[in-house]
Amino acid sequence: MSQCKLFLLSLLITTSPLYSFDRVSGVDFASRSEVIAQNGMVATSHPLATQIGLDILKDGGNAIDAAIAANIALGLMEPTGNGIGGDLFVILWDEKSQKLYGLNASGPAPEKITIDYFRDNNLSKIPSYGPLPVTVPGVVDGWIKLHEKFGSIDFKDLFLPTINYARNGFPITETIAFYLNSSSKRFKSYPNFKDVYMPKNKILVKGDVFKNPYLADTLEEISKTKRKSFYEGSIAKVMADFVKEQGGFLSAEDLSNYHAEWIEPVSTNYRGYDVWELPPNGQGIAALQILNVLENYDLKKMGLFSSEYIHHFVEAKKLAFEDRAKYYADPKFNDININYLISKKYAKKRMKLIDPIKAMDVLDAGVLKDGDTIYLTTADKYGNMVSLIQSNYRGMGSGMVPPNTGFMLQDRGELFSLDENHVNALKGGKRPFHTIIPAFITKDGKPFVSFGVMGGGTQPQAHAQIVINLIDFDLNLQAAGDVSRIVHTGSSQPTDEIMVDGGQINLESGFDLKIQNDLKKIWS
Repeated sequence: MSQCKLFLLSLLITTSPLYSFDRVSGVDFASRSEVIAQNGMVATSHPLATQIGLDILKDGGNAIDAAIAANIALGLMEPTGNGIGGDLFVILWDEKSQKLYGLNASGPAPEKITIDYFRDNNLSKIPSYGPLPVTVPGVVDGWIKLHEKFGSIDFKDLFLPTINYARNGFPITETIAFYLNSSSKRFKSYPNFKDVYMPKNKILVKGDVFKNPYLADTLEEISKTKRKSFYEGSIAKVMADFVKEQGGFLSAEDLSNYHAEWIEPVSTNYRGYDVWELPPNGQGIAALQILNVLENYDLKKMGLFSSEYIHHFVEAKKLAFEDRAKYYADPKFNDININYLISKKYAKKRMKLIDPIKAMDVLDAGVLKDGDTIYLTTADKYGNMVSLIQSNYRGMGSGMVPPNTGFMLQDRGELFSLDENHVNALKGGKRPFHTIIPAFITKDGKPFVSFGVMGGGTQPQAHAQIVINLIDFDLNLQAAGDVSRIVHTGSSQPTDEIMVDGGQINLESGFDLKIQNDLKKIWS
């Protein structure tokens, strides 16, 4: 049995401007020591979800079982970022076949929705909330596909811990309380929201014990019937009837016709390491495009905390995000030349546009943010590893809470364009451009690191930086995630808008004033 390196990474990255906090600590930039284990590991953003995943491993489950169980738990414990009304993407390493697998569990727009509807109703964009941005939730079928192919213990057992917490309650943590506060103010007048998330008509605060018996019933039904009830039976009917009643388009047929898909991950070799992402409709290949451009420069010589490195990183990001805005969409509806976009030849052609002392200005505009998400990763004693990301988009989602179900539907459809000539144009049955992306690194055909981050358009940038921190700057895994990061905003969104100021660089604390002054000269 081959040994798997259990170095697993889970990061939270936002697209906000410069904060005052500083996670850099010590000569290796790590805030804490690496966690190293022999028999398995689970990394999530909530301690109870992590513990559930570990318990599944201890009870004989594998990394896939643990990932599903932890994700189920996060839907209850972090409803501000994910849930069964959202979508799911996975890259996993199967030790038995010595192969990486990709799963796209993102749902399409309702078949009957059209751009003409928005024109006829004088809507210039798809609303952020309400019934119109609702797309088919893909996560439940994603769990089913994962378990059918790789699961090792009873499907029902993966739900039992979360069902127990949903019925008996668990304490709300500080971060979740903060986001529930803003979500409750936004959605308190939406149907059924208070019944689930504002018990006794009060906003939940840190330390409150939260129960969600409606979600417990829904999870129990899914655990017994798998996709039958959620996509074809009673739960599907409740979802479809409710969205239609609210003025949306989701139908029972949209749900029954949906199936998550196994897809092939794509990769580029970066200085001897293969970095893996999933192809569009997600934005993962933008990370590969950034790395392909930067491989042509001696980043280590530039230095991690240097204006030269930051400038070149941001310029490479701009080039990748121009392509993201123009080409990334559902490949079933578009002919996307992915192999060329992530080729070394194309990168060398694009890098010629970079001026070492001056920033580029004219770029596709817009900022993808408010895409609160969860990321988790697991590994087991057999060598299997899972990189999983899941989201409702814009925090809790659309505000649409089907009655007596205990969850909110996603609003991912907002990311469609209403320009019928755009590659990401809204069309019934089409999956929208997606921001959430899992990642993986292999070395000599063996798993090296399973990782991911949260934060909308930040994700490809952060993926590239994690790889660079590990490979170019020789940081250990904890330090690679902790070191201060660069986030560039304002260069592209999957629309046809134009801006001419080159966007904005956001630096986490740890970069000194000299670097900031040097960058101002480059950007002036």
